[in-house]
Amino acid sequence: MNVYIVEVSKRLARRGIEVDIFTRTTSGALPPVAELAPGVKVRHVSAGPFEGLAKEELPAQMCAFTHGVLRVEASQPPGHYDLLHSHYWLSGQVGWLAKDRWGVPLVHTAHTLAKVKNAQLAEGDRAEPKARVIGEEQVVEQADRLVANTPTEARELIDLYAAPIEQVAVVSPGVDLGRFKPGSRPAARARLGLAPEAKVVAFVGRIQPLKAPDVLIRALAELHDPDAIALIVGGPSGSGLDRPTALIELAHALGVSDRVRFLPPQSAERLADVYRAADIVAVPSYNESFGLVALEAQACGTPVVAAAVGGLVTAVRDGISGVLIDGHAAPDWARVLGGLLAAPGWRDELAVGAIKHASDFSWDRTADSLVEVYSDVMAEHRNRQRCQLADLAC
Repeated sequence: MNVYIVEVSKRLARRGIEVDIFTRTTSGALPPVAELAPGVKVRHVSAGPFEGLAKEELPAQMCAFTHGVLRVEASQPPGHYDLLHSHYWLSGQVGWLAKDRWGVPLVHTAHTLAKVKNAQLAEGDRAEPKARVIGEEQVVEQADRLVANTPTEARELIDLYAAPIEQVAVVSPGVDLGRFKPGSRPAARARLGLAPEAKVVAFVGRIQPLKAPDVLIRALAELHDPDAIALIVGGPSGSGLDRPTALIELAHALGVSDRVRFLPPQSAERLADVYRAADIVAVPSYNESFGLVALEAQACGTPVVAAAVGGLVTAVRDGISGVLIDGHAAPDWARVLGGLLAAPGWRDELAVGAIKHASDFSWDRTADSLVEVYSDVMAEHRNRQRCQLADLAC
């Protein structure tokens, strides 16, 4: 979500649309306002302690956050903001109040949905609370337009949240094709300290049950291939913080500790090296609203093996840019991963398809599509205002 907001905001600004990003400040050293790029301001809003708040504790700070957002608008000339675009349900709640106070339309992107996550809960993971489900339902009802990342997410909004079909627009996220592109695998492996002859399957993402990195380790144990290694990149997050060493313990219990390497979260530049160094990138999540990691990996020319869930069925073209697997059974994953590792020709074919598939997604295309959504919803808003002023039923 952070990548989405940053990349889209910069491109909207290049199209002449000034953007203010409101976010909760997480450090006393951060200024109230910072310029992210020309035409893009980040406004750090004080709401609760700077650090140490878990996701579950954030709803208690919504009142303070809303107060900070409204104060900024109140200090501007009337009509300063033309439109609100909220991301995630907490911001949607704030946007619901602000849109009425400011008299502007609200566009909302959920990024993840509680009802979907709870229906596809990983073993050992915690269900999303009822308060979030209710909050999402309220935002869906109040938003002037809902932007879904994929047709699958659009259908979930309509079927599970009773969103009106005409209120839902599908706008695919993009990938930075200038940063994530094919490069030298030997050079990338040298920079990461990986053996040139190793068979590398990489996982990139938050270490938590939802993302299912354990599936890769269990599949590795099934392979019995001494040259196959798993590269796990990321840090504990969400319910993964309950047992931050669980993957290390699992690798030890399965006897594959010597074939699993862990790296902390990496910068975008280093992530590109991770993708290029890997023979395969695995995305075994129980749910993904889109699957940006899969797209970034493919843009680097690396085939992806992913679970056939959520947005991954859009982000990966089965049999063309990678392989989709139904379920999370380790033997099934071992069979597919082992087959690909043993067939460099097949991987090369998928690599060509991966680059081509990823080229269809760009942040510029995402920004252009959002501008169309914004223009439509603002025109509808102006029409409603005219009808209200004329006391007409439009």
